[in-house]
Amino acid sequence: MASALETLCGQAYGAKQFPILGIYLQKSWIVLFMCTFCLVPVFIFAAPILKLLGQEDKTANMAGIIARWLIPVIFAFILSFTCQMFLQAQSKNMIISYLAAFSLTIHIFLSWLLTVKFKFGIPGAMVSTILAYWLPNVGQIAFITCGSCKDTWNGFSWLVFKDLFPIIKISLSSGVMIWYVFFCFFFCIGQ
Repeated sequence: MASALETLCGQAYGAKQFPILGIYLQKSWIVLFMCTFCLVPVFIFAAPILKLLGQEDKTANMAGIIARWLIPVIFAFILSFTCQMFLQAQSKNMIISYLAAFSLTIHIFLSWLLTVKFKFGIPGAMVSTILAYWLPNVGQIAFITCGSCKDTWNGFSWLVFKDLFPIIKISLSSGVMIWYVFFCFFFCIGQ
């Protein structure tokens, strides 16, 4: 859905149907949050799943710990990618660049502080990662909702729920297609 948003927003912006960009953005949030909630159990039960697939216990347990820490990050991806597609369709790329540079700086500093200085190890690195992913999202949402996108963002709307099912169908079929490509690559071509 995040990739499709780039096309949808670009076409709507080119057709000067500015208010629809905000509707598309909100629709993508709904669809992607629903899909991500379906993925959360995989992250929660990563260790047992990996053990079932034959991974060593020590490696599977560590991967399970990291996977649980990554749950806030997968939700951050939703806002990150969708807001970037929304802003790029309007050629507002500089804000994305500034926020990415700020995030990188914060991430490097927090990683050093939490892992080297305070020796928090994996939890310190993961807290740094979570903050590095969420801080630009806060900036992008503030940029979009506080007037910098006044033509394309008219606030939250109930129109989001109109014709939502076709968007869900397209997203699911796209997800199956992507899964199939990965499946073929890793299990058919990769061997």
